[in-house]
Amino acid sequence: MSIPAPSNPPAKKSHTIAVLGGDGIGPEVVAAGLAVLHAVEASLHDVTFELREISVGAGEYLKHGDPLPPAALEEMKRCDAILLGAMGLPEVRWPNGVEMTPQIDIREKLDLYNGVRPIHLYHASHTPLKNYAAGEIDFVLIRENCEGLFAERLTPRPAGRDFETDTMKITRHGAERICRAAFQLAAKRRRHVTLVDKANVLPSMAFLRKIFDEVARDFPTVKTDRVYVDAMALFLVQRPQSFDVIVTENMFGDILSDLAAGIVGGMGMAPSADLGERYALFQPSHGTAPTIAGQGIANPIATILSVAMMLDWFGQPETIRGARMIEAAVKSVLADPAHRTTDLGGKLGTAEITRLIVSKLG
Repeated sequence: MSIPAPSNPPAKKSHTIAVLGGDGIGPEVVAAGLAVLHAVEASLHDVTFELREISVGAGEYLKHGDPLPPAALEEMKRCDAILLGAMGLPEVRWPNGVEMTPQIDIREKLDLYNGVRPIHLYHASHTPLKNYAAGEIDFVLIRENCEGLFAERLTPRPAGRDFETDTMKITRHGAERICRAAFQLAAKRRRHVTLVDKANVLPSMAFLRKIFDEVARDFPTVKTDRVYVDAMALFLVQRPQSFDVIVTENMFGDILSDLAAGIVGGMGMAPSADLGERYALFQPSHGTAPTIAGQGIANPIATILSVAMMLDWFGQPETIRGARMIEAAVKSVLADPAHRTTDLGGKLGTAEITRLIVSKLG
């Protein structure tokens, strides 16, 4: 898929990639993604990739007391892109009871406001819905990453009170740039943007809709819809084929992207990119799945497709060609219903499906 590239793609043909394996199945799926990247690299003209492994996540916290060391963040800033597996473990929590989420910290510290989550059905057998052919479900969910209901998650709270609150924060700046990103992407696709909000109840959502309408006027050739979040949960099950680009607030995007992944086979089929003006991070939408870590059965396709998104984002002819190679290889492998990982009801493990995809890259 085509995603927004940097306004000034780097002229150099050697790209430095920060590799964050993280926790649980993260290192396993990242290894699969890198195997595909190396295979593609061999076919590209004068393009090379330098990898810098960086330790972050719950495992890093257990070793050294900080899930996201400042030095790690600074190293990421020196790289051209970041490839992340997954971070966090259910049993590793802060004193207030919430899990450690350094992946969210990275988004906020690097201002990776534009969460791009493609949803594509590769084979009819992957979806629990009826009567959908490969390619018939094909949309992108754009999630605002840096404000919304997550905005004050780190705000200190008074001790001892018998209630807690979380504030939904929508700023003009944040709403405008995420809506504009959605329209720009739709202009390259099927020219249709759907805003998901709760503007019938929440003033913050009514404000988001107002900004959306203002931005829409700058894109007269792009059609628009506005759907309440509860209705969208229904429509994604009833008529997912009717959507092109969906844009929404942080928490709504977090929830709906899991539902969307479910209709095309699950989280192992859902790649993503977190994009900012200066930095970009690419990762599967899934979590660390500690219950299957180390068993060799994690589905690496979301990570492999995230690698394709990274190559696309580099924005150079050869890296874009590499992205198309990966997408074509995945499509070719998954066209055979026998090529399914265990999460899709098949028998292939991480290594087996990766080898099949690499074999198609020529």
